Amino acid sequence: MSMDMNELMKQAQQMQAEIGRLQQEAATETVEASAGGGMVTAKANGAREIVSISIKPEAIDASDPEMLEDMIVAATNEALRASDRMLQARLGGLMGGLGLPGL
Repeated sequence: MSMDMNELMKQAQQMQAEIGRLQQEAATETVEASAGGGMVTAKANGAREIVSISIKPEAIDASDPEMLEDMIVAATNEALRASDRMLQARLGGLMGGLGLPGL
């Protein structure tokens, strides 16, 4: 059984185009995560960009800025992880378990 190289290249190009389309679609969707019991909320899109951060006034304690910093870091990291999961879910079926790193 021989592989037609032209057919293989055509399939690879189609897959690449589909991956690009799915990535563009995901970039328009947002996910959100919070920390500190909802005191800090971060939203990220499918392009792994933080698009907003909300901080409740009661989270701001001038005597403990480190706690607010920690909540911001935790919320943004979780939002980025949620963005990764969303993109993997979209690409998972397309990739068919190829195990390609970064996808």
